[in-house]
Amino acid sequence: MGFIKEFKEFAMKGNVMDMAVGVIIGGAFGKIVSSLVDDVIMPLIGKLTGGVDFTTLAVTLGDGDNAAKITYGNFIQNIIDFLIIAFCIFLMIKGMNKLSKKKAEEPAPAPEPSNEEKLLEEIRDLLAKK
Repeated sequence: MGFIKEFKEFAMKGNVMDMAVGVIIGGAFGKIVSSLVDDVIMPLIGKLTGGVDFTTLAVTLGDGDNAAKITYGNFIQNIIDFLIIAFCIFLMIKGMNKLSKKKAEEPAPAPEPSNEEKLLEEIRDLLAKK
């Protein structure tokens, strides 16, 4: 029973839950960026390069059954995907840092004086009047 209880405590910690949410959102974000690359950016690049579809670029080494096909176009596509995803994440983190910096710059409200401090202030004021 101790193992199950320990696992439950681990799984319910905030960090694990935050990480799970991050993975799910990251997967969805990856699909959005992949669609941006595949459906918007790569057709534009293909148009600029004369209709070249990078995913079909390949070199075949050898003939017949022993031929090896190197699909370097897919590699180029994955590099472009990575660069765009990295750039989007950079922009997102930069924006979040800017927001947190503004939040940190806001002055914290002055704490309410304790009862002892209030009493000491009253005593000080009374002594100043005498």
